Amino acid sequence: MTKTYFVTGGAGFLGINLIRLLLERGERVISYDLAEFAYPEKNQITAIIGDIRDEASLTAAMRGADIVVHTAAALPLYSSADIFSTEVEGTKKVFAAAAANDIKRVIHISSTAVYGVPDHHPLFETDQLIGVGPYGEAKIEAEKVAEAYRQQGMIVAIIRPKSFIGPERLGVFALFYDWAKDGHHFPILGNGRNRYQLLDVADLCEFIYLGAEAEAIKANDTYNIGAAEFKTIKEDYQVVLDEAGFGKKIICLPARPAILILRVLEWFKLSPLYKWVYETVAEDSFVSIDKMVQTFGFTPRYSNQEALLRNYRWYLANLDNFKGASGISHRVPWKQGILALAKRFF
Repeated sequence: MTKTYFVTGGAGFLGINLIRLLLERGERVISYDLAEFAYPEKNQITAIIGDIRDEASLTAAMRGADIVVHTAAALPLYSSADIFSTEVEGTKKVFAAAAANDIKRVIHISSTAVYGVPDHHPLFETDQLIGVGPYGEAKIEAEKVAEAYRQQGMIVAIIRPKSFIGPERLGVFALFYDWAKDGHHFPILGNGRNRYQLLDVADLCEFIYLGAEAEAIKANDTYNIGAAEFKTIKEDYQVVLDEAGFGKKIICLPARPAILILRVLEWFKLSPLYKWVYETVAEDSFVSIDKMVQTFGFTPRYSNQEALLRNYRWYLANLDNFKGASGISHRVPWKQGILALAKRFF
């Protein structure tokens, strides 16, 4: 039976990938986003420009939907005020609008940033939540909102994805791909032997759809998701430099002094790298996906390396479409700041 999906953040990186999957499955889609839905699929959906912090407009736009998928978020480069007003207050209004429209099921996209920088791996859904910075802290508060509505009888799937990449993803990954395509070595913090799990957006979208369609006893829970196959961060990122074909390598830098420098650069707004990126990249970072696999019988298809290569190839194929663009979302490359100068030395 065809359903109507209401996707907050539908014009974003995750939103467009999810909408394409939903259209392939024959579902109806309403996209609700502050940004214009500027994709070829626009005439196949209902695209509404709106702010999730505007409860009246949100409630009206959601009318007639069967399932809400809440992907909208202010990313870590936004101000603390914008992050909390979007992640927390906006999430409250998304759930209130769903309840007002008698919508029984919401898929809430959280983040593994809720775990902070832990002292053990893998991370399980039952582990303590200690967010890093405003983004991680706000994601924890947003989950509390979702859980409160679950307690009131709404079917709420909370999904905690690892950093996900794939077609349409730019942001911080565009920095890496830019250095690769121009034939430069690429520096990472630490010895490169840590394991840093990623996720392909196609696998995330598939799991969102499973959660939306599954019986309540499965859907009404919290799940980690990340790549099932991943190696060390040095091995995984090296495949992109190999693909570029210049013989360049991942260069390992001492983590502690580099982190201190990046803190200063972030303070003076000279670098696009934020605390969650540079303070976790030298550490192990991976979650257990056993609960998801055992409950749904679903295992992510793409490894870290396959996901990176898919994203890099899309980047090269679409370079002319975003050349010269910059911003603070995943839809555009981030300004490299002083790192553009550092590129000359690698």
